[in-house]
Amino acid sequence: MLTRTKTIIASLALWSAIPGLLQVAPPAAAADARSGDQVYQQVCAACHATGVADAPKYGDGAAWETRIAEGQEILTAHGWVGMRGMPPRGGRPDLPLQEFAAAVAYMARSAGADWQPPNPGMLARVREEIEARKTEVARKQ
Repeated sequence: MLTRTKTIIASLALWSAIPGLLQVAPPAAAADARSGDQVYQQVCAACHATGVADAPKYGDGAAWETRIAEGQEILTAHGWVGMRGMPPRGGRPDLPLQEFAAAVAYMARSAGADWQPPNPGMLARVREEIEARKTEVARKQ
């Protein structure tokens, strides 16, 4: 009887915790977001430091020149969706758009661009371009 009581109590404790476990954490606030440098080091450097799969190397102005000419919103959106040999979000599906955009701007600045870290207006334009890019990619398939 004592074992059954312990099992019931444990079950009740587990069930009472479930609502808290099911809650989704809110998106990270801007202050909590990693910097472009941090994301580059943790995610992007694996390919962009060495040029794996023709990734433009960090700081290589010639390799980044045509990409920079596309514009910050377009290049960020295309990288988010995936382009050339790069998988979507650099292969990190958990990467928030703000952090991804900060890393793109950071890498572009290393190659001579005058790109600023993302702000809400720029991120809204990137989201619009992401939807356009997704439509374009789907149409080609």
